[in-house]
Amino acid sequence: MKPVIETAAVEGRHIVKNFRLGDTVTEVLKDVSLQVMPGEFVSIMGPSGSGKSTLLYILGGLDTPTGGRVLLNGTDISSFGDEKMSVLRRRNIGFVFQFYNLIPNLNVEENIMLPLLLDGQKMERCTDRLDRILDMVGLSDRRRHTPRELSGGQQQRVAIARALIGNPGILFADEPTGNLDTKAGADIMSLLREINRSTGQTIIMVTHSPEAAKSSSRIITVRDGSIV
Repeated sequence: MKPVIETAAVEGRHIVKNFRLGDTVTEVLKDVSLQVMPGEFVSIMGPSGSGKSTLLYILGGLDTPTGGRVLLNGTDISSFGDEKMSVLRRRNIGFVFQFYNLIPNLNVEENIMLPLLLDGQKMERCTDRLDRILDMVGLSDRRRHTPRELSGGQQQRVAIARALIGNPGILFADEPTGNLDTKAGADIMSLLREINRSTGQTIIMVTHSPEAAKSSSRIITVRDGSIV
């Protein structure tokens, strides 16, 4: 019997990213290749300007490479148009950003449900899923609160719940503790670690914090546009 070869959750092949300003070309990523397998929790680290966030955005389909390819579960997404990529992000990818990106006039559950509503799903059909997600992130008693009534750590929990509500194959997090104090940041990393452990959620996180990176199972270091 032949061994089963597992397909990578996300794979970058020879990714290049250049920015042009007039006659000047800046190389941000230089022939970067990597694989993240299903269920991994990977941290991407590096100094400011190293290209780590650009790499995350390209892997998550928020940016396009100058050269190379990105595969999600074996599917090459490099040539996807805007509409097809938008559908892919809503249904297969979750994003968590440093500054939460919540809608101020929507309450917690409305913010969480937004990706499903944009995908044409009915809120009343997803109440069980919403209840499970709220319980997972510890916000069942805050479901009717608006973002201004929450702490920074609670707002980031809402952002994580919103990213997970569509049951994505991959969760991308860009400096998820960067806008939080030490205690709140540690709580968020504990939550992400527990989500990865209990559900097998694949997580790829950019961080500058060695403490945050300790929560992951593998660290990829980027320096001057290359993996080192």
